[in-house]
Amino acid sequence: MTRFLKILGSVILVLSIAIVILIIFDFGYIFRGIQATYFQGHNTAFIDDYPHFENRLIEAGTEPDKWPEHSNYNSVESTQDLAQLNEELETAAFLIIKNDSIWFEKYYQEYGPDSKTNSFSMAKSIVSALLGSAIKDGYIKSLEQPVSDFFPQFESDLKVGDLASMSSGLNWNENYYNPFGMTARAYFDENIRELVLRLKVTGTPGERFKYLSGNTILLGMVIEKATGENLSDYLSQNLWKPMNMQHDALWQLDSKESGMEKAYCCIASNARDFARFGKLYKNNGQWNGKQLLSPEFVKQSTQPRFKDSPQYGYGFWLSDYKDKDIFYMRGIHGQYVIVIPEDDLIIVRLGENLIKKDKDEEHAPDFYKYIDETYKMLNDVANN
Repeated sequence: MTRFLKILGSVILVLSIAIVILIIFDFGYIFRGIQATYFQGHNTAFIDDYPHFENRLIEAGTEPDKWPEHSNYNSVESTQDLAQLNEELETAAFLIIKNDSIWFEKYYQEYGPDSKTNSFSMAKSIVSALLGSAIKDGYIKSLEQPVSDFFPQFESDLKVGDLASMSSGLNWNENYYNPFGMTARAYFDENIRELVLRLKVTGTPGERFKYLSGNTILLGMVIEKATGENLSDYLSQNLWKPMNMQHDALWQLDSKESGMEKAYCCIASNARDFARFGKLYKNNGQWNGKQLLSPEFVKQSTQPRFKDSPQYGYGFWLSDYKDKDIFYMRGIHGQYVIVIPEDDLIIVRLGENLIKKDKDEEHAPDFYKYIDETYKMLNDVANN
């Protein structure tokens, strides 16, 4: 018993010292991370984690509009490969929208049409859309406006468009697996503005693509300062309500005191409402006769900025798979809104896991599989 008490005392001493060190060196957010992940049975951020954070409401309007159902709605089953993939990767929702009507729709596990799950980095595309809205409203002059007009501590060579196209040259370290890194701190810390304002431009802005979540956080801060509104309210008034979203959404905040949306991630919504951003961009920024974004901005957003980085535009991932011009939103756990305009096709997948890509791959293997299986299903109906 005495030996056990000595061991217990040593463990408590070591833990106490570790806690003091973490607090002294400003890593206290790690405790928040442990509480929001490990204490919930997960080892990282997960699709249902929004209740463990402060959130701000993104209000839907008083006239929500349902997606129409296609004449062939759910007339075909998933292919065997798609069904297996969705089971293995713990899919929550899978939708195929053809000619602006839901053609196929299936939910898995305990999820349904109204279930909210985390967008993760699909939010980057939505923040890019907010940039387009702010330019249209005249709050931001253009993609070429210097960030220093809003935050003078950044050099004038850094343009707003460099943030949206992931070419800022900022010294952000994009590491998802280091608990002491910037991305983890941004997810669990209580003041992300403070974190981003410590950044320095160490590369040449506008020269090359480098995916950094810090870019979108700073872009969100620019939009916030330019419009005089928080991101959730601006999104609600300019896109969520005009696009007749069916449900309110939630955007995770760094903390109640700071009140900054995690601009690079973390909008909790459902598959049908996320899909509307695919339709908005497929239809060149127009929604039910209203021009919410300029066609020029949408076109520029969904084309490569850099010849040697054809996989990215302004907030959207790009692909020429199957010799088709494809643009899409994506999140770290395999969240996708995939748009193939020439076939009037939108594919939405939400869920917990994806097939991890190799370092030299630009798109995850499941991205291709979802497209392949969708075309198989469409062809089955066409051939019958």
